Order: sequence, then C-alpha cells, then structure tokens
Amino acid sequence: MIMNRVLLLVLMSLFAMASMAQTKDHVEVMYFHGKQRCATCKAIEAQAREVVDNTFAAEKKNGKVVFKIVDISTAEGAKIAKDYRVSWSSLFVNAWRGGKETRNDLTQFAFKNARNNIDEFKKGVSGKINELLK
Repeated sequence: MIMNRVLLLVLMSLFAMASMAQTKDHVEVMYFHGKQRCATCKAIEAQAREVVDNTFAAEKKNGKVVFKIVDISTAEGAKIAKDYRVSWSSLFVNAWRGGKETRNDLTQFAFKNARNNIDEFKKGVSGKINELLK
C-alpha cells in the first residue's frame, strides 16, 4: 500500500515536471523544408542554425531558445506544416509564453537575405529572437 502511494506520488511529480517543461517560456526557431532543397533553402537552415548556436549558445543550453528542423516530406512533418500552413521551405521565429505561441513568419525575409546578404539575415533573426526573449 505504501509502495503504491510512493509510486503514485513519483508519477504525479514526473507528470507535473513534464507539463511545466512543455509550457516553459522560450523562443523557437523553426526551419521547414521538403525533400529537395535549393541553395537558398540550405543557406536559410545553415545561417539560422549558426545564429542560434553561436549568438544564443547560453540560451540554447538553458532551453530559452530552441532550434527545430521540420521535414515536411515526412508524415510527422506534414502534420506540423499543415498547422503552420507551410507547403515549402519556411522560417518561423516563435515566442512561447504561458503555453501560448506567437508566430512570426520570416520566410520572405529569409529568402531575400540568407545567401546574398548574410549579415542582414543574421541581424534580422538575432533581432527577432532578442525581441521575443524580453
């Protein structure tokens, strides 16, 4: 009987911690891509990853900034893409606060700058992340 109560308490604690981790406030950088990608699509992923890995390394380590890649050619990726209304390579920088998401579609900006204006791309993505971290 005591063992059952302890087990129940442990499970409830784990569930509560998992729920809190899922609703933790953070910024999520999401890069969507399909099976085939052009040079610009690859540049968007590489430059966005570099911004997150280098400029926001500490925030990435503590979970304040998350980088996700979604392959829309997979069943799981297609579900996420449908929710975001994405049908090709796209870049979103989203804020999660109190379990609610605010989406920011940076796709046009990314395609305009990721290959030919890398500094502007990095500045724009970093700026949006900084804005959302406040």
